[in-house]
Amino acid sequence: MTDKTHFDPYTHAAGGWGSLKAVGTYLLRERIPIAGPLALWKQNKPGGFACVSCAWAKPEHPHPAEFCENGAKATAWELTAKRLPAAFFKEHAVTELLGWADHDLEAGGRLTVPMKWDAQSDRYLEVSWAQAFEGIGAELKALHAQDPSSVVFYASGRASLETSYMYQLLARLYGNNNLPDSSNMCHESTSVALPETIGVPVGTVHLDDFEQCDAIFIFGQNTGVSSPRMLHQLQDARRRGVPIVTFNPLRERGLVEFVNPQSPPEMLTPAHTEVSTQYLQVKNGGDLAALSGLCKALIEADDLAKTEGRARVLDAAFIAEHTQGFEAFAASMRQTGWAQIEAESGLSREALETAATTFANARAVIGIYGMGLTQHRKGVENVQMVSNLLLLGGHIGRPGAGICPVRGHSNVQGQRTVGITEKPELAPLDKLAELYGFEPPREKGLTTVETCEGVLAGRVRAFVGLGGNFVRAVPDTDRIEPAWRQLRLTVHVATKLNRSHLVHGEVSYLLPCLGRIEIDRQAGGEQTVTMEDSTGVMHASRGVAQPAADTLLSEPAIVAGIAKATLADNPRVPWDGWVSDYALVRDHIAQALPEIFHDFNKRLAAPGGFPRPLAARERVWKTPTGKANFKGFGNLHADPDMPEDGADVLRLMTLRSDDQFNTTIYSLDDRFRGIYGTRRVLLMNRDDMARLGVHEGEMVDVATATVDDHPRTVHGLRVTPFDIPSGCAAGYYPECNPLIPLSHHAEKSQVPAAKAIPVRLRARVQA
Repeated sequence: MTDKTHFDPYTHAAGGWGSLKAVGTYLLRERIPIAGPLALWKQNKPGGFACVSCAWAKPEHPHPAEFCENGAKATAWELTAKRLPAAFFKEHAVTELLGWADHDLEAGGRLTVPMKWDAQSDRYLEVSWAQAFEGIGAELKALHAQDPSSVVFYASGRASLETSYMYQLLARLYGNNNLPDSSNMCHESTSVALPETIGVPVGTVHLDDFEQCDAIFIFGQNTGVSSPRMLHQLQDARRRGVPIVTFNPLRERGLVEFVNPQSPPEMLTPAHTEVSTQYLQVKNGGDLAALSGLCKALIEADDLAKTEGRARVLDAAFIAEHTQGFEAFAASMRQTGWAQIEAESGLSREALETAATTFANARAVIGIYGMGLTQHRKGVENVQMVSNLLLLGGHIGRPGAGICPVRGHSNVQGQRTVGITEKPELAPLDKLAELYGFEPPREKGLTTVETCEGVLAGRVRAFVGLGGNFVRAVPDTDRIEPAWRQLRLTVHVATKLNRSHLVHGEVSYLLPCLGRIEIDRQAGGEQTVTMEDSTGVMHASRGVAQPAADTLLSEPAIVAGIAKATLADNPRVPWDGWVSDYALVRDHIAQALPEIFHDFNKRLAAPGGFPRPLAARERVWKTPTGKANFKGFGNLHADPDMPEDGADVLRLMTLRSDDQFNTTIYSLDDRFRGIYGTRRVLLMNRDDMARLGVHEGEMVDVATATVDDHPRTVHGLRVTPFDIPSGCAAGYYPECNPLIPLSHHAEKSQVPAAKAIPVRLRARVQA
């Protein structure tokens, strides 16, 4: 805690003057009062650049300002005038920097030159690009001679489609499918769940569906922080009288009310938009029960309607023609008791039946969800229960309806599309073999969790990171960090310094790259890159700002540099040509994945981008049964591997602050939750505070209630009352990651189960 720490409940709407003030503050703080606004004017617009933070859709006809508060913060963070030159690292040993806070490391500014860690001085020292590539290539060749599967190629979800395609090819030419990415930590549950139910790995909703829907259901997605630009679609829907039913443990400002900063009447009057018409504060991990309650209420209402000869509640014709497994699903829901549903969800039968009535009265429902569903032991089943709910009403393949997973990082979905995957069956391996004259590896690669397990066991010897802050993002921090230092090689492509760069291997390189907002000049001229948004639409992105330093290389150039230094010559892989002109990479992507990317360069000019084909939108079901399937039912507890054992156990979820994107901490404030100057807090229900005998402001240690051999504790969190269900608690990510056992992950997708961790409070022990 610092002198600036204070707690002041925020009672204003999301957006409004608070957002405008925050944007101005960050532009000034990063010393870009002119360059910042000029860039923001072109953000998420045709001819401009795609936001470097979230992956929410970009409209064909953008608003005058097509950026949100958090998108503006991300832009300011990247365009900052601050720099970390080689001289900085001469002054600060790595051991010293390890004591710095996450925010302070990144706040120093942009990296400018390639560097290698020097063991004797414990400092990163400048090297030339040629020396960096030669050194990395030599290490990777030596490791390949021993075991090519010992190297991991990680991608953070930010790199373009072009870079990602080159990167996955590098890994497969090297000899493995070890291509985990940030999807493994968030929406891999979606990628596993939806192919089984509706035959596509992504959502089915496009932006224009929001103009036609007549009900929206939101599950575990904090729109005001995670994807604030979506508030425009939600506001427009509410103005049409569309009800929005929200299921979320915490009462979040962005899900309660919104003032549009681009609306003079709202900015100059008390006017605002009520976002949620019904807000159900489900318990952490209670979503399976809540969704079962909704489905049970609908099925029983339909049963009654049939008995009484009234119009059906369910879309019986759709279910009969397009689905399989309904009878088993309906029987399971009928047999599930309301007492069980209420106990596990923390919601009343009456509240769930009210929500079900809203659903039943709608002809076109959009189901939105986020990591509140995916990051559980039964994360895949959570997603499939949303699919089941929508199938009951025929809300897949209907205008204004569909399932809408909200992805996190700006191109995390696109990276998977072009081959960044550890699952060989999802990559175009036969096409790669044909195009480049080699036999791609067919063995399954490592997920994020399996990478960590491999590091702990000593099987993984090297880690190449294309962006991200992997060590800080993964669970079981206190076990992973010591093991990470035993790696032979760590390589990080980055724009800013973070903790993962400091928890390094025996040989470690930092490779600074151009940011997406910066003009990318290559031999073929200024380059365009591409992204896939959360709705499966491909967009062009073109840098608008001058590079932070003339010593930076682009991500494609860095990937090509590593590849040429590591791999045997292959005349069929034009690394230099690709770096010269990214349109040539797109031509190869179109050849490898023609169904999605045919005429890639030609279609790129479309102002609203072009969509990937989604068979489920046409009610074509690419599943083994040839139909949409009811799946994932029969369990009400989303985290059965870690039950609460004792009345003193709370169910903890990790969350992000308003001033945060993933592991990037813009400041220590969380305006929407009224927390300023600290992230060392534990949000609790007041009744639990009284029951457990703790008081507001008291400092406690929080320990995982586990029975394995690894005690897990986070020290010194301030007890802070908040509107959260009884028996639940919340703390910030990644500070609470040490509490998550590596084994506590979704069974089918291996996504860390960060939204329901049983914990106990202890009297504070000085760490």
